[in-house]
Amino acid sequence: MVVDLRAQQARWALTADAESRLRASVPAGWTVRMVDAATSADGDGSKPPSGEALAAVRDAEAYFGFGMARPLYDAAPRLKWLHSAAAGVGSLMFPEMRASGVIITNSAGVHAVPIAEQALAGILALLRGLDVAGALQRERRWSREPFLAPESPMREVGGLKALIIGAGGLGGALAERLAALGVECTGSRRRVERGVPKGFRAVVGPDGWRAHLPSSDILALCAPSTQATHGMIGATELAALPRHAIVANVARGALLDEHALVAAIRGGHLRGAVLDVFSQEPLPAESALWELPNVILTPHVSGVTDRFWEREMELFLHNWHAYDRGTAMRNVVDKSEGY
Repeated sequence: MVVDLRAQQARWALTADAESRLRASVPAGWTVRMVDAATSADGDGSKPPSGEALAAVRDAEAYFGFGMARPLYDAAPRLKWLHSAAAGVGSLMFPEMRASGVIITNSAGVHAVPIAEQALAGILALLRGLDVAGALQRERRWSREPFLAPESPMREVGGLKALIIGAGGLGGALAERLAALGVECTGSRRRVERGVPKGFRAVVGPDGWRAHLPSSDILALCAPSTQATHGMIGATELAALPRHAIVANVARGALLDEHALVAAIRGGHLRGAVLDVFSQEPLPAESALWELPNVILTPHVSGVTDRFWEREMELFLHNWHAYDRGTAMRNVVDKSEGY
């Protein structure tokens, strides 16, 4: 087992406690090679690997990192299992990996709680006009008029309707929190036969969610980036939302047409947006999104939490022992679907 988790980003770097827990739980017959060279937690394996990692994987059966860069895959002829500490696996879906027998497990759901809380915080901020209050505060201006005017941003969350695209771990975590505040949540998922998760009133398939747009006060994107979801929310879908709806994208930037979003907000059709992911990252300085006061924008950090390694090690160690015993693993990626 090669462990390549010395992330340059301090919040994502393997902690001493997590490393101790890993070393204490090694299945019989396994050896662990810890890569000490720095790696990147960004890009689910799209960043160049270290020379130390390249040397370490040459006889590795399993690899635990933030995705797996293509050169690492090419250097690991004995690889049978890859566990990624990232949720996305887009960079891993090259033809040779898809065709191989390598099992991929990811960390989808590990980040669900903090990302759901981030989306909820942004939604509530817009519903209570905190963006307006923030602008007034920066101007040192006391004015109640924007809040008392006919176009007041102030709304109660209870009784609203939300459409959540992606009813997996992240979408489910957001639905539970919104439902607890009185929001009626409808979810969309590819496999409706899996039932209706907690927090949702109903779940529809890929062909059914558009019918719910006209009645959705909140549209939240929580689905993985695949060929089927790329660009799924454009001008037509945004126009179908009711006036002053809120759009939240905490999944992947590729799901949303940002130019159409800017046009809808500038035209007064949408109340605003909560965005943590973008079609191009870092977001270019010339992007119009920076200029919109009713867009709550964060630099792809909604998954940051002080409890990441607690959850990540529970998942990884379960899967390691399951792999060793030949029993069912969690978060196995369907390479034909890309997530």
